[in-house]
Amino acid sequence: MEKKIRIAAVGDNCMDVYDSTGEAFPGGNPVNVAVYVKRMNGDSSYTGVVGTDDYGKIMIEALKEKGVDISHVKILEGKTAVTHVELKNGDRILGDYEEGVMADFKLSEDDIDFLCGHDLVVTGIWGMIESELHKIKERGVPIAFDFADKLDHEITHKAIPYVDYAFFSCESKSDVELHEFMKYIKSKGPSVVVVTRGEKGSIAYDGNEFTKFGIIKCEVIDSMGAGDSYIAGFLMGIIEGKSIVECMEKGALSSSKTIGYYGAW
Repeated sequence: MEKKIRIAAVGDNCMDVYDSTGEAFPGGNPVNVAVYVKRMNGDSSYTGVVGTDDYGKIMIEALKEKGVDISHVKILEGKTAVTHVELKNGDRILGDYEEGVMADFKLSEDDIDFLCGHDLVVTGIWGMIESELHKIKERGVPIAFDFADKLDHEITHKAIPYVDYAFFSCESKSDVELHEFMKYIKSKGPSVVVVTRGEKGSIAYDGNEFTKFGIIKCEVIDSMGAGDSYIAGFLMGIIEGKSIVECMEKGALSSSKTIGYYGAW
């Protein structure tokens, strides 16, 4: 039997609370990636921390229902992280973020052993593990990191030397500016640098060439999770040995499914 791809997602989780409707959906970058990997028939785990409140219970139950391995989710006394969200014409606008127990999230040596048993580890800018990445890197496990729109953040500079697949989001820069930025980031260590650009699609740089890919047209209901599902698709493609452009297509296809419904998943 063919061995399933196993991706470890680690770091932040939060409940996305839509203040206008009162609805709340489980989310957070690594959590979303873990769920989307399962959607593409991969195996995934999520390592992080939730609070003792109802949101913590909802997060754990929702992940369990999706088949994500939650054996390394810790429960700490306090509140689960919350992001307040507003929807305008299908575009999600992120408001206040209440960190809750995520402020106290730390990886144990046991967690690191667990993460290193996967094909790849994925985390993000608010994942709180940038100081631990070297331990995973030293053990030869590839690392993917979502830097979101933080092109010049302290955490970005700290994490980038240990990252194999670096993802950014930027819709404002010109192609020329982006190319320069991506060359700079590539020189700091990653194998591939990817920038998602909303309706303009995405661009990837592997040190040899820049590859562009557009979007897969669909009705936009809610853009929440679009970037995370792109990352999940791209990384599945990488582990499957696909070319860069095939990975980008897989990411775009995954993204087009996600934006067709409310909430990240």
